[in-house]
Amino acid sequence: MRTELRVLDPSVWDDWYGKLVLGFGGVPEAPEESALWRELTECERSIGAWDGADIVGTAGLFSFRLSVPGGGVVPAAGVTMVSVQATHRRRGVLRAMMRRQLDDIRAAGDEPLAVLTASEPDIYGRFGYGAATQNANAEIDTARVRLTAPEGADDVRLRAVPLESAVEACEAVYARRVRTRPGMLERAPGWERMPLLDPPGDREGASPLRCVLAESGGEVSGYARFAVKPDWDLAGPKGTVVLRDLEALDPASYAALWRFLFDLDLTSVIRTGPRPVDDPWQLMVSDIRRCAVRLRDSLFVRLVDVGAALEARTYTTPVETVLEVTDPFCPWNEGRWRLSGDAKGASCERTDDAPDLRLGARDLGAAYLGGVSLTALAGAGRVQEARQGALTEATTAFASPVAPWLPHGF
Repeated sequence: MRTELRVLDPSVWDDWYGKLVLGFGGVPEAPEESALWRELTECERSIGAWDGADIVGTAGLFSFRLSVPGGGVVPAAGVTMVSVQATHRRRGVLRAMMRRQLDDIRAAGDEPLAVLTASEPDIYGRFGYGAATQNANAEIDTARVRLTAPEGADDVRLRAVPLESAVEACEAVYARRVRTRPGMLERAPGWERMPLLDPPGDREGASPLRCVLAESGGEVSGYARFAVKPDWDLAGPKGTVVLRDLEALDPASYAALWRFLFDLDLTSVIRTGPRPVDDPWQLMVSDIRRCAVRLRDSLFVRLVDVGAALEARTYTTPVETVLEVTDPFCPWNEGRWRLSGDAKGASCERTDDAPDLRLGARDLGAAYLGGVSLTALAGAGRVQEARQGALTEATTAFASPVAPWLPHGF
């Protein structure tokens, strides 16, 4: 029987979401987690693939605003909750859902970007999504590693507060941080609960989530949310600090929060959640080798409208280049585009001029947030230079002074 794509009716959300859970292993989530996802689901932007009366595929979109180089935020469609039942693999279900999503986004006309996180990195490149950010996870041996805090950290006041009562203060700090780093998501109402999810079954022996606020000049200037996993052996305590998230508005507050985590009693390890690859704590420690930093791909970016997307960000240095883009999955993007831009703004229009660089949609998505070098992509054979010097010029212009980073999944 031929599958049919339909917009998700809220009345069948439980069945639809249950098939998503089954596609990811079938282990039921905690009630508070599934309740939050139900609240956040935009049913009118979600689809299911039906085979008769059975849901065999799921896919959704979130209406996001994503920070880009230059400090702007751009509407972006957050691709989410994608699954295909094992009984219907290799029948074109995923491709049909990807096709429907991108056609719908283009038809609406107000989101030049689509973004996603991938369960497996090899899946979405064929649909034009490129890995644009990385996360750094670390296990810091605080028994052997010292942290040096800058001047002013001693003047920061730290205050332990109940998790729920600190949400408004933490969100105010987070909101001010969004435009300082590409790849961050403005949190619409409801999304402030995402970092608070803390089902007891997911703690793996750790405490409930805790929160400490940093205060400077009488105002909240940072926060850390974390748990502690106690452990002992014959030599004594060796607990682990499990860091969920940490944001601060100035170096002193940032350092004061990290020093607090380093100094927690009865612990000898900090295990971080996803952090930026250029997170400053790495330059404050005495021995980075004992911090076991590991990188992993995170946010995948897809340009739905090449011209609008490239105009929506700024460029570190002046750039004047013609990009020849190949995009078989979204052929409306194919062709040559003249990009003219600098730190103040940009224009990007179609042209018949000779190309300076040739690249595919996946690689343009990877480079878009400034964290993946066009020169590195060229070294991998994925970008071709048609005019000598154009590659260096474009690489410099596209670069971001801070590494792009996605703080949490979706």
